[in-house]
Amino acid sequence: MSSQLFLSMVIPAYNEEARIELTLATVTGYLRRCPFSWEVLVVDDGSTDATAALVKKYIDGNPGVQLVGVTHGGKGWAVKNGMLRAQGQYRFLCDADLSMPIEQISRFLPPNGSSGDIVIGSREVPGARRIGEPWFRHLIGRVFNIFVRLLAVPGVQDTQCGFKCFRGQVAQELSTFQKLRGFSFDAELLFLARKLNFSMVETPIDWYYRPHSKVRPLRDSFRMVVDLLGVRWNYLRGRYGEASVSLRERPS
Repeated sequence: MSSQLFLSMVIPAYNEEARIELTLATVTGYLRRCPFSWEVLVVDDGSTDATAALVKKYIDGNPGVQLVGVTHGGKGWAVKNGMLRAQGQYRFLCDADLSMPIEQISRFLPPNGSSGDIVIGSREVPGARRIGEPWFRHLIGRVFNIFVRLLAVPGVQDTQCGFKCFRGQVAQELSTFQKLRGFSFDAELLFLARKLNFSMVETPIDWYYRPHSKVRPLRDSFRMVVDLLGVRWNYLRGRYGEASVSLRERPS
């Protein structure tokens, strides 16, 4: 049997002192009941509150939890660092607000979950449920998804949900190529994955709206559309470094 860790949970966190302890207790409480090896990496994105101190406190007595500190750069920057530091055969991106019930992680993993190089938690495919989301937030999200499908990832109904699972080597490769540091990083990773012929599948989840989101719907949606145009431009100009060669050698 391989000695490699089975699962890495990567939790990006920026000023999450109000909920990070409960999130860690919920995540580790579930993982301790699972029949596989795991680690939890909290990537503190230069928080100015007590997030890092609370995680350090929680680590005492919880050796499966690690704190990765980075200078503030954005959610994508935190995720990139976490994915590159992780060691698991599967690497699961998990929002700190835990808006998806942690028990539903089984939908992303073998032997019973969806199969693919990337499994995307979706709030839009049949069987998914959105609970408590204001209608205007949903509307803005759907409009943004139209741009995502037109500019980057056709066919994927929900690129921005904060719960995704990557095979380890896929996460390593995509994170190495990743340029975007902000909220648009999901679309960039999926764009690159599509170009590299990695398989992607959406799996339905229950998603609970949490207040105090870091996303500012109107302003950030505009910024994210600009980022999508930047992804296309970077690709056309061969600005993904060594990835540009790989991307162009492989059929779309």
